[in-house]
Amino acid sequence: MPSIQTFSQKIIDRDYYMSAHAEEEMWDDGLERIDVEHAILNGRIERRFKDDPRGTRYCIEGPATDGRTIQVICRFQGALLIITVYALTKKEDE
Repeated sequence: MPSIQTFSQKIIDRDYYMSAHAEEEMWDDGLERIDVEHAILNGRIERRFKDDPRGTRYCIEGPATDGRTIQVICRFQGALLIITVYALTKKEDE
């Protein structure tokens, strides 16, 4: 079972990619790639979804650069595949 350090190292090594769905959801919530990286580097593994036949998915929860809490759903396919991203809290100025 991978630790959060395993995910962080993938970010540091730039050994990850985002699905088109993740990019759409990220933009919908006003997030950028740096927010996703920041959340993984400073977050924690919130849940593991082991029942997916394509492989275990992980939910990492952490802070975006603006302080909002976001969740990143990802899995390993050699590189780290970021499946989707979403904010749990809205910006305070909205």
